[in-house]
Amino acid sequence: MSLTPESFAFVADLVARRSAIQLAPGKEYLVESRLLPLARDAGTDVNTFIAGLRAQPTSPLTTAVVEAMTTNETSWFRDGAPYQALRRAELPRLVAARGGVGRLRVWSAACSTGQEPYSLAMCLSDELPAAMTAEIVATDLSEQVLARARTGRYSQLEVNRGMPAQMLVQHLRRVGTEWEVADALRRMITFRAHNLLDVPPAGPFDVVFLRNVLIYFDAATKRGILDRVLRVLRPDGVLVLGAAETTLGVHDGWERVTIDRTSVYRPLGAPNLSSVPTPHRAPLAPTGTDGAPSPIGHTHRSVTSLAATTRPTAPGGPVR
Repeated sequence: MSLTPESFAFVADLVARRSAIQLAPGKEYLVESRLLPLARDAGTDVNTFIAGLRAQPTSPLTTAVVEAMTTNETSWFRDGAPYQALRRAELPRLVAARGGVGRLRVWSAACSTGQEPYSLAMCLSDELPAAMTAEIVATDLSEQVLARARTGRYSQLEVNRGMPAQMLVQHLRRVGTEWEVADALRRMITFRAHNLLDVPPAGPFDVVFLRNVLIYFDAATKRGILDRVLRVLRPDGVLVLGAAETTLGVHDGWERVTIDRTSVYRPLGAPNLSSVPTPHRAPLAPTGTDGAPSPIGHTHRSVTSLAATTRPTAPGGPVR
């Protein structure tokens, strides 16, 4: 049975109101395929299932519908270059600005099943001096993926997606057929539900990773999210976006800084600490699915996001 126009319109409106993601006409097949498992669990077809929601708009199942329309695309150290910029430039800059003491706070937004915040935890663990500690607040719209992230356990297939061999040995341990993130890294991270349309987690933050998320929103929604991030980021902090995302032409409170093969964003008028010397570090050597080294550009980021139906799959995701 094909999805009726009324059913599609209801779901599109629900998803837009809850997450700001737009389901344009032509995505009926996506809605039907994503909601089919929920309908089967309810012992009915998709149209009847949606009709029941229309009759009970406050049903808890509406949350399940919104989550079903998101995709959790993620890997370790995704795209590589942003993590190299963090390790080789931004962390040394921030450490120097704070005198090598105190605590760095990081927000990993749209963290999906946790590969991004755990990747960040590895970087911080390796790079920060002994007198500094780190706290990572990892958020996502979906309680389901957050529950998965909190376990800190991943299959061999998941570990093969971007995890450098040296990081695997150093920061994870084998547990049966799975790999488990070290307790020290897990203690650095707090996972919590959050919608990017809402008030952000309490700042201030030194680093915000908001990668491959903004691409799913219209200009007004992007501007609002960037404005809220700006309010919780320290004046000399850094925002890291996806390769296809930018603040340019969207929000004038940011300036783009190019670092090697990538760009990061700092609050406009941030202190110029670019002269802080940064040590040379060899790039991470991610591994491919066969365990062999793979190009750094073929690695990381988590994001729960609307299924990439008009573009290649990307992490980040809808509002979290």
